[in-house]
Amino acid sequence: MIDTLLDQLDAALAAAPAADTATRVTRYNRLTRIAAAHVDLPHPVLAVQLVPVESVRGNDYNPNKVAPPEMRLLHLSIAKDGFTMPVVVAPDGAGQAVVVDGFHRTTIVQTKADVRASLDGYLPVVQLAKSVEDRITSTVRHNMARGTHQVELTAKLVTALKKHNWSNTRIGLELGMDPDEVLRLKQITGLAEAFAHEDFSRAWEPETEPC
Repeated sequence: MIDTLLDQLDAALAAAPAADTATRVTRYNRLTRIAAAHVDLPHPVLAVQLVPVESVRGNDYNPNKVAPPEMRLLHLSIAKDGFTMPVVVAPDGAGQAVVVDGFHRTTIVQTKADVRASLDGYLPVVQLAKSVEDRITSTVRHNMARGTHQVELTAKLVTALKKHNWSNTRIGLELGMDPDEVLRLKQITGLAEAFAHEDFSRAWEPETEPC
C-alpha cells in the first residue's frame, strides 16, 4: 500500500502545475522529514532542510579560518560541483539558526551571487538541538575530524568550556582528548592571554649594525 501511495505521489508531483520556489521548498522539506522519520536512523543528514540563507548566522567561536585562496577554491568547487555537503546548524532561540559547521559554505552562499542564485536564496542545512557549550564541542569535533583546527584557537574554546563549568574530564571526553592534551591547551591559552596586550613583534629580530 505504501509503495502504491509513493507511486501516486510521484505522479501527482510530476503532473502538478508549476509552482513557485517557496511552495516547492515547503513540499521538499516536508517530504524529507517524512522520509527521515520513516527510515528511522539517528543521523541528522537524513533530514536535510532548505532554509532562507538570511535566517542562518555564523557563530562567534569558530576557530577554523580559511585563507582567501582556499575561499576562492571553495567558491569554484560549489559553482562547478554544486552544494554537496549541508551546513550544520542549531536554533538560537530567537528565530534564527547558528552555524555549528559550515560557516565558510554559508558565507559563499551569502556573498557570491552565482551560488546564491543557483540555490534561489536557500541554504541546505541539517539541524542539531544543542546548548551553546554543546555547539562549541560539535564545532571543534567537526573541524578536528578534518584536521583543520588551529591549536591556539582550540585552546581558547577549551577555556570557554571551562567558563561553562565543564571539568577537564568532561572536556576530554567530548573532544576526544586525554587529560594531558586538555591541560596543554589550557596552558597555551593562558600564555596567549598573558601577552595579549604586549607588542613583541620585533623582540626576536637581530639588531642591525650601523654601516
